[in-house]
Amino acid sequence: MTTLAGPDAGSTRILVVDDVPDNVDILDARLSSRGYQVVTATNGEEALASVADIPPHLILLDVMMPGMDGREVAKRIKEDDALPFIPIILVTALSEADDVVQGLESGADDYISKPYNFRELEARVRAMLRIKTLQDELDQKNRELELANRRLKKLSITDGLTELFNHRHVHELLQDEFDRSARTGESIAVVMMDLDRFKNINDTYGHPTGDVVLYETAQIIQESAREIDMVGRYGGEEFIAILPETDEEPGANFAERVRKAVEEHVYRDGATEIRMTVSCGVASIREGVDSPEALLKAADEALYQAKHGGRNKVVRASQTAPAAE
Repeated sequence: MTTLAGPDAGSTRILVVDDVPDNVDILDARLSSRGYQVVTATNGEEALASVADIPPHLILLDVMMPGMDGREVAKRIKEDDALPFIPIILVTALSEADDVVQGLESGADDYISKPYNFRELEARVRAMLRIKTLQDELDQKNRELELANRRLKKLSITDGLTELFNHRHVHELLQDEFDRSARTGESIAVVMMDLDRFKNINDTYGHPTGDVVLYETAQIIQESAREIDMVGRYGGEEFIAILPETDEEPGANFAERVRKAVEEHVYRDGATEIRMTVSCGVASIREGVDSPEALLKAADEALYQAKHGGRNKVVRASQTAPAAE
């Protein structure tokens, strides 16, 4: 007696599709005796519904059926990207060679002729199931690789401490937004934010407490932003927000929300409680600001005025010296 296809043969599901009940019964009996779980369908519509409900591991598919023939069934299954790889063996009479060719071109993987040679049938079934096992393993490895690549991509653009975008990626995003603005005519605002007297925190309480302050500040900024806004750690205790479709005034309103939230927040690291403030510089596209670098420079100059004008305040670039011609 032929052995089972493998250690999981008892859980292997085979769909038999044929409009002739005797053919279905014969294949069902033979395959069931070999330990396979057999489900049946008598037409193409039933077959597609069965596949959508619980995808089988393999399909034995008669070519000639009323209504939707086997070629069309195979074509629809293979075109459905939501389905896993399912080997399809066409079952056909010897006189239907052209139908076999068309069926294989529709996506079927193998064929067997009537009347059945059961040893050949079982060999082809086992061969197709081995191929499915290999394909499933390959698909799993590809999914794992895709997930790993996504994680690596995230790591490459993310600041490890604050989980915001890192310095390099912020520049990439700003260039993209500046290019988009040039196409659409929509404005962009940039907000530079710097924690006031942050060095004192590290000197007094140590870097772990400083890290808590940086992380919680990042969360405050992120929570103040819209979904379309892009927030990054620009370096040290300095943060940046890129605000698409935003002029200087709403950009300043965003900065004020951040400034107030930081001022009201109590930073805690164990028993240590700390109050902080933040200074902000805001700039948007205007005359003389014709590049991402110029926009950053304008926001940074406004931040400089905020830091040297008493800290814990928001300064707009339009309140400072005009941009260079």
